Amino acid sequence: MKAKKLILVTSEAHPMHKAFLNVTDQLSKELGIEKEVKMEDYSFLADYGEKDDFGMSWLPQLFVELEDGKIVPILTKMPLGADLKADSTKGKEEALNKIKSLTS
Repeated sequence: MKAKKLILVTSEAHPMHKAFLNVTDQLSKELGIEKEVKMEDYSFLADYGEKDDFGMSWLPQLFVELEDGKIVPILTKMPLGADLKADSTKGKEEALNKIKSLTS
C-alpha cells in the first residue's frame, strides 16, 4: 500500500503552524506525493483526528491518505527540543516512520 496524499489541518494563528507546514512540505517533496492544507477544518478532525479526554480535537494535525482511501494521523504533537521549541527534524522523522510502518 502506498501513501497517496498528505493532509495538514492547521490554523495560521497557531504557534506550531510553521513547524507543521515545514514538515508537510519536506515530506511531500521527499516522498513525491501531493499535499493538502485545510484551515481550521474541525469536521475533518472530528472524523479522523486524535482527540483529548473530553473528545475535542486540536490543531495542527498531519495525516496521510493511503491508496485505499484510509486516512491516518501521522503527526499530532510536534516534538520539542531541549530549548522547548518545535523540533521539525524530529517531527519529520516521527511522521516518516509512521508512514513507512503503514506502507510496508
